[in-house]
Amino acid sequence: KTMVISTTLTRALGIRHPLIQGGMHFVGYAPLVAAVSNAGGLGMITALTQPSPEALREEIQLCKSLTDKPFGVNLTLLPTLQPPNYKAYADVVEDEGIPVIETAGHFKGLEPFVTQFKAAGAFVMHKCVTVRHALSAQRLGVDMISMDGFECAGHPGEEDIPNWILFAQASEKLDIPFVASGGCATGAHLAAALALGAEGMNMGTRWMATQEAPIKQGIKQAIVDADVNSTTLIMRSVRNTERVYKNAAALEVQAIEAEHPGDFEKIGHLVKGENYRKAFQETGDPNDGIWSAGPVMALIHDIPTCADLCETIVTDAEAIITGRLQGMVSR
Repeated sequence: KTMVISTTLTRALGIRHPLIQGGMHFVGYAPLVAAVSNAGGLGMITALTQPSPEALREEIQLCKSLTDKPFGVNLTLLPTLQPPNYKAYADVVEDEGIPVIETAGHFKGLEPFVTQFKAAGAFVMHKCVTVRHALSAQRLGVDMISMDGFECAGHPGEEDIPNWILFAQASEKLDIPFVASGGCATGAHLAAALALGAEGMNMGTRWMATQEAPIKQGIKQAIVDADVNSTTLIMRSVRNTERVYKNAAALEVQAIEAEHPGDFEKIGHLVKGENYRKAFQETGDPNDGIWSAGPVMALIHDIPTCADLCETIVTDAEAIITGRLQGMVSR
């Protein structure tokens, strides 16, 4: 049986493995979330994938019927053309007694949401792409930071700081604990993250290539088949950079941005969430629309169950920590 890697994260949340499935649009539904939590990790429902606060409530209640283990909700505050009613979503999360919330972004101020969730007794983890932002979140009273480097899928921010630097800097500057996020998929990543001061590891793309991920097989296979050059960055010109799977749609967005920098209206029809949902839930065609993925796809070679993935990662990390690294040290 796998030994247990005990960290501030696992102890604070009562989970077996220091592994988190972070918020992912059109992926973070109850079946995957429950599978991750049942496997000993921490699953997260993506709040804004749900079309309404009431739909989020139903998804949370479905997840409660599928696991008795802790799970969380991701609430991302991003600038959009038509902002959702964040407060209504937050109220559902509070109502349902969710023990851990992953916040991200900063739209119209993180502070009231941190205050609300902390008052409800929840553990708040905020995702940041710079230590400067992490220090601001620390001042607001969050419990933990998810430090998300430039390698990540989705939104890496505009400062392009890779994880090798970001984690070491977080360890040096922060008074609260952090987890490693972005470009994470393996036991070696977990061992390295712990060595750099992290208390665990948040993954996105790696969970997409699991049996329980609620996306079409064609997308999962595209992740397995991809290499280190299979992602690209879009929306740089509108300062809302997103790392996505490199396909014709992504290249079209880049071409339009080159011609009309900063004009979101010219690319809006290509980057809307409905295209994303269609590829994941209906067609399974990786060339249908824009979807987030990380270059860590180059290290994903199979589509295991969440339980097998957790066991493999933790077992491999233990072998590195107690075998390879221990064997290098002599008095």
